Amino acid sequence: MTEGRVRPVVTAPAAVLSTVGAEVDPTSPEVVQLAADLVATMRVSPGCVGLAAPQVGVGVQVFAVDVTGHPKAVTTHGAFVLCNAKIVEASRWKAGREGCMSVPDLTGDVKRAGRVMVEAVAPGTGEPVTLSTDAFEARALQHEIDHCAGKLFLDRVAGAHAIYQRRVYL
Repeated sequence: MTEGRVRPVVTAPAAVLSTVGAEVDPTSPEVVQLAADLVATMRVSPGCVGLAAPQVGVGVQVFAVDVTGHPKAVTTHGAFVLCNAKIVEASRWKAGREGCMSVPDLTGDVKRAGRVMVEAVAPGTGEPVTLSTDAFEARALQHEIDHCAGKLFLDRVAGAHAIYQRRVYL
């Protein structure tokens, strides 16, 4: 595995966050390095359960997720990175509170599927991956796939009434 570097996280209104990411060749050395960097950056960021390439300034469809140990997680697949991910099934829609490292001062209520199936490819090998999950991990996947499509959670809230100042816990 390539050693990951911690990269700075960009915040809204950075243009890369509202641009549809390009599909990638998952076997390219640049994508393999990016995958390792996403995991490294996620690991040093308190409370972070997912990070997409656009959040580190790279406009491509690659993201990392790890909801292990999160109190809202039901199903967990550990830490993983996916490239060119698409949601192929979604059901059990409900609203839930979300935050984002690229929108550090706000949270919002977003309606997401409580169960999803995602098809993607693995970085490095290019092997196809089909992942079925639910609950919090499903929410995290949808949030990161949105980043790759140039969308922030703020684009999905029902309106201003569903946006809140982030609470800071000391």
